[in-house]
Amino acid sequence: MKRKVLFALMGSFIISVFLFTNDAKAQNTGQPYKKMWAKSFLNQKAPDFVVEKWLTDEPKTKGKFMLIDFWATWCGPCKKAIPELNHWAGQYPKQLVVIGLSDETEQKVTSMTTPTINYYSAIDTQKRLKSTFAVTGIPHCVLIDPKGIVRWEGFPFLQGNELTDQVLEDLFQKYGK
Repeated sequence: MKRKVLFALMGSFIISVFLFTNDAKAQNTGQPYKKMWAKSFLNQKAPDFVVEKWLTDEPKTKGKFMLIDFWATWCGPCKKAIPELNHWAGQYPKQLVVIGLSDETEQKVTSMTTPTINYYSAIDTQKRLKSTFAVTGIPHCVLIDPKGIVRWEGFPFLQGNELTDQVLEDLFQKYGK
């Protein structure tokens, strides 16, 4: 009986240490703890932006924030994000360029008709940028300021770390021209 109680107490201790470690991470960064499905570049220079082929016109990004969405046609959460990405592309055209980047073939991406994508789209079947960011879960979005610094990253619907109009507007004000 003593062993079971001791094990239960040890188990609680391990869980408490784990939770404390996660809370400590959140306190040290000033951000809520979040699981990243990619390498973090937050507040660092973004890697060079590379695509294999533009499926739309190539956007003019000078002086603007760039929101890169790593996505795929088979990904339900990616498709769920498209209307919100469309909204941001339409809501903030002077401050923001939204780019969907898929590692699928051109034929696969262009054959998807719903939902409709109303922002810039490109493919990179070689997964160069996806590999540089070490993306292992999608959708994964990266917001880069006009100076090339990553200012937001992650899953856009993650509770406590959502990408919203207010988050974007705050970042535009803080890191814009």
